[in-house]
Amino acid sequence: MPSENLRWETLEALKNSPKGKVTFDPYWSQRGEHILAGCKETLSLSSQSAVILERIDSLSLKKSSFLDLSTTGSEESPASVSSSGSTADLGGKPATLSSTPSQKNQQKDILGSLTKLNALQQVSHKEKDESPETDVREDSSPSPPPAISLLSPKAMETAGCIIRFQEAQREKAKAALRERQAKQEKLVESVASAELEHLKRFEELRELKQRQESQTIRDMDDRETKELMGRHEKLKEEQRHRIKILNLRVRELEQQRLREAEQEKQRQAEGRERLRRLNSIQEEILQLNQLLEPSAQTDCILPPASLVSHSSRGNQLCSQVSEVVRKTAEGEFPSPEDMDAAEQALCEMKSVIRQMQEEAARVQEQKKVQQQEEERRKQEALQAQQEAQKKAEQAAKEKAQKKGLQNSAEESTMKWYKELQDAAAQCAQSFQQLNAPKDSQTKKLKLELQKAATIPVSQISTNSGSQLKEIFDKIDRLLSGRAVVSGGNSVSTSQHPQGLEFVSYKLAEKFVKQGEEEVACHHEAAFPIGVVASGIWELHPQVGDLILAHLHKKCPYAVPHYPPMKDGTPVEEYQKILGYRVDDSGVEGQDSFLKRMSGMIRLYAAVIQLKWPYNSKQGSVPHGLNHGWRWLAQMLNMEPLADITATLLFDFLEVCGNALMKQYQGQFWKLILLLKDEYFPRIEAVTSTGEMGSVIRLKHFLETSLQNRQISPPKGQLSSGFWRS
Repeated sequence: MPSENLRWETLEALKNSPKGKVTFDPYWSQRGEHILAGCKETLSLSSQSAVILERIDSLSLKKSSFLDLSTTGSEESPASVSSSGSTADLGGKPATLSSTPSQKNQQKDILGSLTKLNALQQVSHKEKDESPETDVREDSSPSPPPAISLLSPKAMETAGCIIRFQEAQREKAKAALRERQAKQEKLVESVASAELEHLKRFEELRELKQRQESQTIRDMDDRETKELMGRHEKLKEEQRHRIKILNLRVRELEQQRLREAEQEKQRQAEGRERLRRLNSIQEEILQLNQLLEPSAQTDCILPPASLVSHSSRGNQLCSQVSEVVRKTAEGEFPSPEDMDAAEQALCEMKSVIRQMQEEAARVQEQKKVQQQEEERRKQEALQAQQEAQKKAEQAAKEKAQKKGLQNSAEESTMKWYKELQDAAAQCAQSFQQLNAPKDSQTKKLKLELQKAATIPVSQISTNSGSQLKEIFDKIDRLLSGRAVVSGGNSVSTSQHPQGLEFVSYKLAEKFVKQGEEEVACHHEAAFPIGVVASGIWELHPQVGDLILAHLHKKCPYAVPHYPPMKDGTPVEEYQKILGYRVDDSGVEGQDSFLKRMSGMIRLYAAVIQLKWPYNSKQGSVPHGLNHGWRWLAQMLNMEPLADITATLLFDFLEVCGNALMKQYQGQFWKLILLLKDEYFPRIEAVTSTGEMGSVIRLKHFLETSLQNRQISPPKGQLSSGFWRS
């Protein structure tokens, strides 16, 4: 069908039309229209032509025709109307307009309107050409003016639709342009804001780098300042060190000068002491010589020849001492050799006196023999009576012992205990004047002597052997009458006649107090304190007796002795006798009491087995293991006391058991077996439920020892390597 074939050509022509790519209604065939509809009809203006021709006369054209109007520009009016002009319709066929007069007038009006329409189209083309959305290009050569054709109503309606569609598309293009411009503005604004943010970040980064650089510079300055200050401080420290070294050297020189002055003072004091001793020797030897004079022997029974020989020998010895004294008349002090000669002369004088007395005693003895024979007969009768009484008393005691154990110590032990207490009381009485000084100088001397005696003992701990030796030597020098330095002052027992007794008493008291306090808290301290006490005891026996006296007074169970309560004795006083501390707040607790007793018995157990390794004297310990065996045996012969007996037995065996085992071997194990099988049940019988701690410890110790047949060495025992440190 030719009409349908032409449809696609028409659509292609409309698609390529310069008016724009217009899409026509594809449903004209469904409405039954012909493709050339309107071209075959009589041409007339439709009611919609007013949109295209705004001022065209409203009268409809009676006949359709095509006008070709050629204009030279947008300002020229039409010059002529071709009577035979031809155009192409939608089908491409020409149409001819008649040139009747009435139609000419109408055509003039139409041509005027078309001229205006052409102007509007040119303006529209200019706007379209200026829009960024158009795709129409201008030709390089000027185009001929457009030709306006007057179409049929259908064609005009189609042209109007096309124009309205173009306007709608133009509005859409403007809206799209505005939207694109808005987007472009937003994009530009966002880009500007992003660039502004980038600029801010860049500024911040630059400021950060500047701050970092400035901080780096400040850090470098601070580091350089610190280095300079460090070097300055180092120089100051070096200067202080040099000053310190110089001060030390000055102090050493000053100390050396003081030592030399002290030595010189000591030499002077020793010289004066030798001179005083020499004078006393001379006085004593003259007094002894007077006893040898025959005139003084009025009642002597010796023969005259013997008296003359003794008198001549005495005169010779007095001459020797006088010769030594004459040497010192020029102001010089006697030398040690002179003192030895004077003392030897005194000893010989005493020997002469002793020989004379022995001779007189022999003669007197011969006279008294007969008298003694008579007295002996009388004494034998009395002794027989006394022995009978003692046998009766001994039998009574044995009978009491068979029934049970003793309640008190043996008579020999109590006698020894009382002798020690009397000796300590006598020693305390001997320095009563120094103990209660009246003048400030004596009071100061008392304090310095007390410090010199007590401070070294308080410094004894688990130190090295060399440190213990220094402490021991300092105590030994003090007891030997030599000067020692205490608190920056030099002090000696020779500065006061009662100084030696005072120092010995305070030193023994301090040793026992260390056992009461230090050993009670730290059991290992018993060995260094005990070995120093044993060494001092060996060189100075008086101190050892005072140590025992103080120990027995504070811990009567170390005798062992259970003091009975006498009639009329206050309870607090009796508790003091038992070893309890009693003050204004009352009696101390049982735990504190047992702890102190344990410390003192541990110190005693350490002393009896230790010997000071540096003494030149050869022999056993001054108060040895035999006293420990005696103490243990007497404890087992006495009725046990609750709590205290088990505690002391355990502490004593733990410290001294290994030494007793090595010393007595089989006899020791018999004693331990006796303790476990026979004595331990008695301890359990007198012990209440709340006091079983010490009993359990003792039981475990006995069972372990008997099972292993061995007692381990105590903790803290001094080894041979200790003295090499």
